[in-house]
Amino acid sequence: MQFNGRAHKFGDDVNTDYIISGKYKFKTLDMKELAKHVMEDLDPHFYEKVVAGDFIVAGTNFGCGSSREQAPLAIKYADVGAVLAKSFARIFYRNAINTGLPVVECDTDQMEQGDELYVDLTAGVITNRTKGITMPAKPLPTVMIKILNDGGLAPHFKKYGGFNL
Repeated sequence: MQFNGRAHKFGDDVNTDYIISGKYKFKTLDMKELAKHVMEDLDPHFYEKVVAGDFIVAGTNFGCGSSREQAPLAIKYADVGAVLAKSFARIFYRNAINTGLPVVECDTDQMEQGDELYVDLTAGVITNRTKGITMPAKPLPTVMIKILNDGGLAPHFKKYGGFNL
């Protein structure tokens, strides 16, 4: 899996309430509508700025807080290509993979707002094209790549009747 896009940089401890405010949790089941509010507590114009394939880049503990599945879904439906962070809250990480949102653990110190990035999930390599540098990323296990390629865990199970290892 490979992605190209721009970096939208955030800090450490971006919790699920910052990703999608709880005030929208029961207002709609339409994920495209929910996506219009993604990250708005940290950047009120995020949804308008993001272009399909762009990246959320963050520090440590991205996705901490509640276990609501709407957080990774809102990011996915905002057409974000992947989330790159130094570390993820465990439940967010699992929910992201299960919903088909690519998440990449890597050092994000060399990435700035607006940098053009190329991410190769299979090889575990990120290229910051703006700065002309390449850096390693924690490669995803093959089964997770397959789940992501299938659009998430439910479509993967539907396709194969279980895990396709």
